[in-house]
Amino acid sequence: MSTEVKVPTLGESVTEATIGEWLKQPGEAVALDEPIASLETDKVAVEVPSPVAGVMGQQVAAVGDTVNVGAVIATIEAGGKAAAPAPAAKAEAAAPAPAATGGEDAVVTLSPAVRRLVLEHGLDPSTIKGTGKDGRLTKEDVLAAAEAAPDAAPAAAPAPAAAPAASGAPGRQEERVKMTRLRQTIAKRLKSAQDTAAMLTTFNDVDMTAVIEARGRYKDLFEKKHGVRLGFMGFFTKAACLALKDIPAVNGRIDGDEIVYNNYMDISVAVSGPSGLVVPVIRNAESLSFAGIEKTIGDFGKRAKEGTLTMDDMTGGTFTISNGGVFGSLMSTPIINPPQSAVLGLHRIEDRPVAINGQVVIRPMMYLALSYDHRLIDGREAVTFLKTIKEAIEDPTRLLIDL
Repeated sequence: MSTEVKVPTLGESVTEATIGEWLKQPGEAVALDEPIASLETDKVAVEVPSPVAGVMGQQVAAVGDTVNVGAVIATIEAGGKAAAPAPAAKAEAAAPAPAATGGEDAVVTLSPAVRRLVLEHGLDPSTIKGTGKDGRLTKEDVLAAAEAAPDAAPAAAPAPAAAPAASGAPGRQEERVKMTRLRQTIAKRLKSAQDTAAMLTTFNDVDMTAVIEARGRYKDLFEKKHGVRLGFMGFFTKAACLALKDIPAVNGRIDGDEIVYNNYMDISVAVSGPSGLVVPVIRNAESLSFAGIEKTIGDFGKRAKEGTLTMDDMTGGTFTISNGGVFGSLMSTPIINPPQSAVLGLHRIEDRPVAINGQVVIRPMMYLALSYDHRLIDGREAVTFLKTIKEAIEDPTRLLIDL
């Protein structure tokens, strides 16, 4: 008896996806709710779980195919025995044979990114302790295991490339890889933002001394009480909410010939995932404590690395904060995330000479950048918005007394 596996509901207004990777091959044993395929949507990667336990049957669609919600993509055969392991020639198509970890029917489930790392380092996933949700392996788990076992057998080396022509320079090769659906969507949205909005960027800089001192003074107590580290994003998110309250146009958007002003602050925070930059949303950030903001951001970062962010996590958002400083960026002009009207770019902190009270001193400084839609936000409002953030960061007491 066969059971059909269909493309699940992917979120509001999302009607199709692309087959990113098959996590199970025909003939392999499949447990109930075990992911058998990874789908790529406009925003996230979604794993398709098996509706029953059995053996992987036919794969109706191939990697790279576009499939609609509700479409049949595979079948699961009831009963039967799993096929013998694939021959060496096909070993690269799947991770090392899954081994039982929690009973005879338990198997090791790997996300696409983790699967690639396991193959690359020639590791047995059943020997690695997972720290992800439900004990699943993360990229960090695999990398840590690879470092701890440097003598592990490497993955089989690819066949040597054909010798270059005598007249050509050695090593000049090209590789063509199809863009993922997420990367295609990012490209389209960013270009659309440039084509639609009258985009302008204004800059300021901020002295991080007060925040660094406050963080150093309270970080241990904060982590002990709340179970999460006190980071800089909590301060900037709070400061942004303060500025958005004063300059509501920055929290609004243009809809046709109308301006929509939001009386809530859903802050999108840009985080890096395996397939590119994603922007999950901190809901009602204006009503959250520092601990609530830091916990939410920490959870987003963890799930972005694991590839487990959902469509609901990404939907909405009234304003975006992008922290390029974690990658070493000194200054940038971030691009608006439509239909939002503004994005705040944070950058690296570096010691620079500044003049204070007639004296040149060294202070930890950061450049701030606000890109905004000039159709809605005037230059005066943009400058005032950045000035409000600067003042709140340089004197964090303002965040407590709403000043």
